[in-house]
Amino acid sequence: MSVLRPLDKLPGLNTATVLLVGSEDALLQQLADSMLKEDCASELRVHLAKALPLPSNVNRPRIDLIVFVINLHSKYRPEKQGLCCLHCEVCPPLVCFLALAWPPSLQHVEESLHHVDASFFLGRVCFLGTGAGQEHHCSLHRNTVLKLAHTYRSPLFFCDLEVEDFQATMAQRLVRMLLICAGHVRGVSALNLLSLLRTSETPPPEEL
Repeated sequence: MSVLRPLDKLPGLNTATVLLVGSEDALLQQLADSMLKEDCASELRVHLAKALPLPSNVNRPRIDLIVFVINLHSKYRPEKQGLCCLHCEVCPPLVCFLALAWPPSLQHVEESLHHVDASFFLGRVCFLGTGAGQEHHCSLHRNTVLKLAHTYRSPLFFCDLEVEDFQATMAQRLVRMLLICAGHVRGVSALNLLSLLRTSETPPPEEL
């Protein structure tokens, strides 16, 4: 099994590379374009992938940050039968059965996480949930994504990437995070940033 490791390649001169992973091609491309518009002294490189592992025969640069993008509006696939995982109030008691599987967006991310080395989770991975602002359209509960982020001890952001202003703000934030992970911000490491983000933004597991 091909596993991504954070320090398996030498860093490029004044270069910072981020990998956006998710099943929503259009949203990932829009976010990538917004990040590349940011004005910074470093050369930014943004790579997109539907899922991991990456092809082993491709000569890729060192990856400084991985962003897993999960669309909360992602529709279910009619593959397996299972209980409704949303604990919704729409379904009557004892009738909450759906011929459904996990949303493709979440499923791609969960499967991809198995191809990431544990050392990447020391501040070089974050999760991004999009679509949380329109909860009545969500087919995936926010708490499911929160618990996933807690499992991997990584920061989680929520942003409606389809809204241009929100997308631009998130792009700025990810670029700042990327520069820290690439070692381009003096006095701040990826591990320092991880401690700060986990303390200030993410609720403890018992609150989920």
